[in-house]
Amino acid sequence: MCVKVVLAEDAEPMRKAIRALLSEHEDITLVGEAATFSEAVQMAEELSPDVIVLDLHMADGAKQHLPDGTKLLTISFANDDEAAALACRIGAANLLDKMELANELIPAILELAPTGSRFS
Repeated sequence: MCVKVVLAEDAEPMRKAIRALLSEHEDITLVGEAATFSEAVQMAEELSPDVIVLDLHMADGAKQHLPDGTKLLTISFANDDEAAALACRIGAANLLDKMELANELIPAILELAPTGSRFS
C-alpha cells in the first residue's frame, strides 16, 4: 500500500518541484493538488489522504478544519516561533523548511504513514 498525499501549495513552481520529489518515491502517491486551503479541505474529505503537505501560510486565518485521521505536514520559508505556533495551532505533526525539502520531505511523509503502508 502506498502513502496517499494531497499537496496544498499556492505557488505553482513550488508545487511542481514538490510533485517531482514525490514522484521519485514509489511508496508515495500524489492523489491531489490544491492551490487554496479550501481546496485542500475539500480534497481531504473526498480523497481521504494519509498526509496533507500544506504551505503553512495558506492556513493563516483559516476557519475550516481537516477531516479526522489525516496527518498534516506543514512547509514554510519562515520557520520562526510565529510559524511554529501557527503549525501547532492547526494541528500539524511537523513544520519543514522549504529550503530543506529535497532532504526532509520524503522521510517526514513516511514517518507519518499509517502502520503497514510502508514497504521499506
